[in-house]
Amino acid sequence: MIEDPRVDSGETTESQPAAETAEADATEIAADEVSDRIAALEDELAEHRDQRLRAVAELENVRRRAARDVENAHRYGVERFARELLDVADSMEMGMSAAENAGDAAVAEGFGATLRKLTQMLEKFGITVIDPSGAPFDPQFHEAMAAQPAPGTDPDTVLTVVQKGYQIHDRLLRPARVIVARAPDAGEG
Repeated sequence: MIEDPRVDSGETTESQPAAETAEADATEIAADEVSDRIAALEDELAEHRDQRLRAVAELENVRRRAARDVENAHRYGVERFARELLDVADSMEMGMSAAENAGDAAVAEGFGATLRKLTQMLEKFGITVIDPSGAPFDPQFHEAMAAQPAPGTDPDTVLTVVQKGYQIHDRLLRPARVIVARAPDAGEG
């Protein structure tokens, strides 16, 4: 007689559906774990992409800042030197004025020629004179030393330039020091 091997091993045909159900449950649990793991990895990938984009943006900002700093160094590198030269220009103007007042035309002409050369050299480096005689007062470029009544002149107009101002490209080196017109007092006029 042939014996059924399932009977000897203690297995029954009824236990097979239970094993298949347990195996299906295990497969479902494994599928849930895999989908959870995929979701976690996708989140991690999104985070890394975000970090990468931020790093690239920061690097680009650093490059732009460095380029701007280099450009400013080229444009304004002579600023301190130029400030020191402004005193020389002021001295040349005072010397020329004193020579003209003393009637020494040759000395005045010498000061004038030297001052023109200095002004040309300053202009080569983007340094320009601010001479606002007769212009409206602008607090960005002028420093009011005094205000005096001036009949026939609009208030806040520059009457006298005490000391010329200078700027390098678009940056102010020194404001022009000026005397500004004001409206006459009620009793004047």
